[in-house]
Amino acid sequence: MPARVNELLTLIKGGLDHADRVLCVDQDWWALRLNWTVERIGFGARRYRDPRFDLIREVEEAGRLFTA
Repeated sequence: MPARVNELLTLIKGGLDHADRVLCVDQDWWALRLNWTVERIGFGARRYRDPRFDLIREVEEAGRLFTA
């Protein structure tokens, strides 16, 4: 019986994963096309990040090194 339960749970998780990807496919595609990072944080929830913000942070930190 536990093997059947595991099979059922695997099937449900696979279905949820598929539904999650289908729900967010357009937004994910757009973000990836812009070279943004996409982080799945929950069912139907994503965190999109523009990597240029990392460059801004690096420039600010370098500027702090040269201030007296």
